[in-house]
Amino acid sequence: MACIAEGDKRMKIAGRFLFVVVLLCLVPSLGLAQTSTDRSAMDQWLKMSASQGDIPIGTKITMANWQQYQQFMPLGMIKLFQGQYGWKMPADVEMDVGPAQYGNIPKTWVEATEKYGSQTQVEFLPNGHYRIKNYYGGTPFPNPQDPYKGWKILANVFWFARPALYVNSEQNYGTVWAVDRYGDIAPSSFDVVYRQSAYITDPGFPHEESYAPGTWQTQFGMQLSPEQARYTASLSLFYQDQEKNPYPDTFVFVPSLRRSLRLSTASRCSPVFGFDWAYDDANGNGFNGSTSVYTGDYLGDRKILTMTKFTQDGAVFPDGYDMPIAWPKPSWGKWSVRPMVVDDVHRVPSEAPGYCYASRIMYVDKEFWDGMWVDLYDANRKLWKAIFYLDDFDDIPGLGHSLDGVSSVAYDLQNTHMTVWCGYGNPSKRKPYIDFQSPKEYFNGVKYGSPSGLMQILR
Repeated sequence: MACIAEGDKRMKIAGRFLFVVVLLCLVPSLGLAQTSTDRSAMDQWLKMSASQGDIPIGTKITMANWQQYQQFMPLGMIKLFQGQYGWKMPADVEMDVGPAQYGNIPKTWVEATEKYGSQTQVEFLPNGHYRIKNYYGGTPFPNPQDPYKGWKILANVFWFARPALYVNSEQNYGTVWAVDRYGDIAPSSFDVVYRQSAYITDPGFPHEESYAPGTWQTQFGMQLSPEQARYTASLSLFYQDQEKNPYPDTFVFVPSLRRSLRLSTASRCSPVFGFDWAYDDANGNGFNGSTSVYTGDYLGDRKILTMTKFTQDGAVFPDGYDMPIAWPKPSWGKWSVRPMVVDDVHRVPSEAPGYCYASRIMYVDKEFWDGMWVDLYDANRKLWKAIFYLDDFDDIPGLGHSLDGVSSVAYDLQNTHMTVWCGYGNPSKRKPYIDFQSPKEYFNGVKYGSPSGLMQILR
């Protein structure tokens, strides 16, 4: 009997120990599951940031003083400082504040905006969609006002100030680094050809190209590495008549099949090449959808921290970044406070069911109309992703001051994934080709801007 009692006692102790171990294992996962930010937090941010003042030039923002400047930060950036999610600011983070620089867009873009901006109109259709009318080039609504102010801001983002031709080639490829919660890094390099096919204002180009009739933009991307994914490519066609074509046409070339597949309109939520950007996120302006079945709610004007001129230190990963969240190091350059408009972008009610994002909160620069930071809320209105898009500007021969590179990080806050993009992520730190810097072959619109061009990849 004594032996039985002693055995029971040991079993009880072992059982309690096992329970404690299981509980300790569960607590972190339960904590992560319960960590969330509701869309209503944005309403509180709007109140908190209503009176901003200024940040003195020379200020160094660190973990010790960031709360003094949070009214200049997007909500997603605040969450990184708060350390609420798996991705959180490193202890040594430093953001050095310098003066804002303006005059970032080409003269021809400015002239087109001044000449044609007053004629651009919006029509609200009986089916709840929107149609832009009389748009010719430049920024559609240089001073967006009601009615439909939020939609007009979205239209400005959609047609943001960009070059006619942007190219990453095998000589100056861009790189994506995918990072999981364990810190594992998977690099991929890419050819990229983003090209305007209509509404063109850059000197030396026609106002409309002929290689993809009816479109205004084509976006081509092809994976160069790793070797097992080489030649996988994606092509998206954006149409001028968005009521007839409310979603871009997207094709994916699969090397093993030696043919391309046309994706359904539901693919706008699909991850691009398996990364943390959906197709609706995969552009340097923070939005890659359309202006027919999406709209925006104007939330207010704010001054927001961002970076518009930086070094090529981000070409080296992870050494060029403040890890573990791939934050720009002080060696990149100065942050600045720039005037922005905050817009809540979402699908129109008739097209919203089944869509992945309930809200795309965009912090949009009012000079070149890029979404410099985007907070994405899932269908349950919980904060899902935070993405920064840092756009570098420099003088381009024959064009003037223009966008010449993008550095971006997408944080999946719910699943602790991260995707880092560097448009000059190659050993030579070479920036993308802009317009006539591009090799002659990249002016072949059919090859890099049509479904038939995808079939030439393995020839």
